[in-house]
Amino acid sequence: MLQKTRGIALSYIRYRETSIIARVYTEEFGLQSYIVNGVRSAKSKNNRIALFQPLTLLDMVVYYKNDRDLHRLSEVKTLHPFQSIPFEVAKSTIGMFITEMLNKVLKEEAGSPILFRFLIDSILFLESAQSNFENFHLAFLLKLSFFLGFGPESAREFEDQLRENSYAFLPDDEMEKALNIMVRQPLGTPILLARSARNELLDALVAYYQIHVDSVGEVKSLPVLREVLG
Repeated sequence: MLQKTRGIALSYIRYRETSIIARVYTEEFGLQSYIVNGVRSAKSKNNRIALFQPLTLLDMVVYYKNDRDLHRLSEVKTLHPFQSIPFEVAKSTIGMFITEMLNKVLKEEAGSPILFRFLIDSILFLESAQSNFENFHLAFLLKLSFFLGFGPESAREFEDQLRENSYAFLPDDEMEKALNIMVRQPLGTPILLARSARNELLDALVAYYQIHVDSVGEVKSLPVLREVLG
């Protein structure tokens, strides 16, 4: 059955000689995998494989059957061509980290329009931001945790959960204030954090996710993110 849905590209792997299997988080059906034929061929038109670069926002018509693990696309185009995320080092590094975390925590279940709207709004914010996005990934993880069912209501709750799981986290007043802003204020609210504090909070957030989501494990993009943004 043909269905229309929007999606967010997360990753892809090569499939046979010229095709890929793309992993896409969709508005209607949650996490889905699609066989996309011919995109790695020299004869492929319009560089269609670029549509499946991480975080690309997609408008799709898909063949959907709820008893299948692999689906096929009828039509696909980009919803919002990126002008900055793939080309600016800081943004592309944040995008790489966010994509890795989403690949680890999003599950194959029914679509969640509210979660999808949060994700697409967050990606569009990062794409359009000209400044004050160096803490975006931190606020993003905190806000995402609410949609996943383990979001803290305050900095103190975040700290307590870490300590209860034997993670030593002793934020100073500046970091506690920053945490409360991230929890309570809209994404993109300016926050002042020193590089060292940003690194410390990043490690604490990853540990927080590892406590609540078994599949998180090692986050391979962390060293690059620390190097670029701190």
